[in-house]
Amino acid sequence: MNIGIDMMGGDFAPLEAFKGVKSYFENNSDTSVHLILIGDTQAVSPFMSLIEPFVGRYTIVPSTQIIEMDEHPTKAFKEKPNSSIALGFGMLGMKKIDAFIGAGNTGAMLVGAMYSVKTVEGVSRPTIASFVPRQDGRFNLLLDVGINADCKPEHLVQFAQLGSIYLEKVMNIQQPRVSLLNIGEEEGKGNLLAQATYPLLKEAIGINFVGNSEGRDIFKDNADIFVCEGFVGNIVLKLAESVYHIFKEERGVQDDFLDNFNYEIYGGTPILGINAPVMIGHGISSARAFDNMIRNIEMIVKSDLINAFQEAFKPR
Repeated sequence: MNIGIDMMGGDFAPLEAFKGVKSYFENNSDTSVHLILIGDTQAVSPFMSLIEPFVGRYTIVPSTQIIEMDEHPTKAFKEKPNSSIALGFGMLGMKKIDAFIGAGNTGAMLVGAMYSVKTVEGVSRPTIASFVPRQDGRFNLLLDVGINADCKPEHLVQFAQLGSIYLEKVMNIQQPRVSLLNIGEEEGKGNLLAQATYPLLKEAIGINFVGNSEGRDIFKDNADIFVCEGFVGNIVLKLAESVYHIFKEERGVQDDFLDNFNYEIYGGTPILGINAPVMIGHGISSARAFDNMIRNIEMIVKSDLINAFQEAFKPR
């Protein structure tokens, strides 16, 4: 298995990326996983000593350009073909690597995914999903969390399908419960989108739909998957991040449930509905986040998730 990593992506690149790779190697002896580290030769040179003990388990692919966090995604991707992101997606598209992760420009990562490996046939829109902590110590899945601000009812149904397949294949959760995030539990509640989506989810084959949920239910064991448009999902996600930052980082509150809000333990956000495994990390990704991104994308590759998507959405 070859996993590509954008070593130039993120606010603390390439140091934290190298520290994350080092941590992964130190705690994982599986030599069948080979890491393809893509980055500017001059920029990565000072950090090569961190992974020298693991020669043979990685390959360096030099890049000469960097897509900065504030650049226009499509324009930068086209105008910087030798950037670490563009090279990574080029290798993914040619199947030289089995998966790709990065914490750089989110838009460029999405553009790269669409250009290189494209959307699974039958999927209207890819989605990004995020885990949110549950009070019992487990995690729920929230999607979409940012790339589909405006949606149609059929998009939300497909998000539910993609999320269900992801939990079944990768997390081994059989018949995961799907709920529609809404302003009330009763059928008929919500805006026009929610009202139109409810009956479609109720009738959809292969979805274990359990009805509406309110925002207070996201951290409970009422469902495994919460579906919403990306506008709402992103607000929920950023609010959860701010709660963690205020109580943990600023006020020093010690609590096991609160610890599970730390983005580092999830590593990154998978793009669901495209023809190859891709994970996008937070712009402030630390070594721990990179380590966990590698572990999580490895699980996705081993689960054969992409084939499951392609089979489920194959035109009949």
